[in-house]
Amino acid sequence: MRKSAAWPVTWMYAALVVYASLYPFANWRDQGIAPWSFLGAPLPRYWSAFDVTLNLLGYVPLGALLALLILRSSHRGAPVLVAMLCAGALSLLMEGIQSYLPQRVASREDWLLNTAGAAAGAMLALQLARAGWLAWWDAWQQRWLAPQSRGVLALLLAWPAALLFPAAIPFGMGQVWNRLFDFLVLLLPPALAPVPAAVAVAGSLAPGTELLCVALGLLVPSLLGYCVVHSMRHRLTLLLMLLAVGFAATGLSAALSWGPTHTWAWLTPTTAAGAGLALVLALSLSRTSARLCASLALLALGLSVGLLNQAPDSAYFAQTLHAWEQGRFIRFHGFAQWLGWVWPYAAMGVALVHVGQRGQGH
Repeated sequence: MRKSAAWPVTWMYAALVVYASLYPFANWRDQGIAPWSFLGAPLPRYWSAFDVTLNLLGYVPLGALLALLILRSSHRGAPVLVAMLCAGALSLLMEGIQSYLPQRVASREDWLLNTAGAAAGAMLALQLARAGWLAWWDAWQQRWLAPQSRGVLALLLAWPAALLFPAAIPFGMGQVWNRLFDFLVLLLPPALAPVPAAVAVAGSLAPGTELLCVALGLLVPSLLGYCVVHSMRHRLTLLLMLLAVGFAATGLSAALSWGPTHTWAWLTPTTAAGAGLALVLALSLSRTSARLCASLALLALGLSVGLLNQAPDSAYFAQTLHAWEQGRFIRFHGFAQWLGWVWPYAAMGVALVHVGQRGQGH
């Protein structure tokens, strides 16, 4: 990863760690204990394997990214130690702040697991660098990607994580208008509150509209990739990789929500037809100029967001959200949810930048 791209990715992941650590940001109060008192607390009685795994693995990417930044800098001394100390300090701060959140429990064990995870990530990054993977990554970027590719690359790397949060329609992201409406109603006095729009009416999208939403959700990442990948062979490879990753992430989301036996329950005939349409469209546009691809991506994003925000939530979807927001995913759902909400709008901004750039034809 180029140094210019590594910094924003690291800051973004650190922000997601802060969000996941302090969610739900409600009922702040002084509970009469020192924020560092958890360091001397007795061992917890109840400690699930899920919590251990989440606390350990959650800091692995942060440790790896911090180590990569150090390896990229002019001062390459002790990348593992520095990354572990920085990530450990962030975790310690988050645990201390959790003392002011009644819905969260500050834990010494969480801090130790976070620090250990960061150390493991840093050691992994160091071993990959010694094995020549960083040099290979640089060569791959120069061979595959246009110079101004970091925005698109960050979006494509975040896309699988954004797909993990359950969506009303597979591959459909950015469905936030109902939530924004509810938030606006809470802020305004009753006399000024807006009247509920048609988006709140019960029902479901027509099969043809749902098919189009699935197709657009899969097509947009491909068009964004085409903005920075110009070789025909590389574009086709990227397309197949995106389809595979998209299906895997959506299947993992279903498995986490309903259990492993329902991993592919979302793959209905309508969804399969939408994926096939996306593949046909992406193949037919594989020779299109980068600037036109950015324009089409912008158009597809606008149409997709508009259609998805007219789709009401079904009872099954509401039950799935409840399982994520109140169940064992309460610590994880926050950043995945925000990624799913924000990703299409961030993609609009990146596509708009590429539309305004000159000299992007083949």
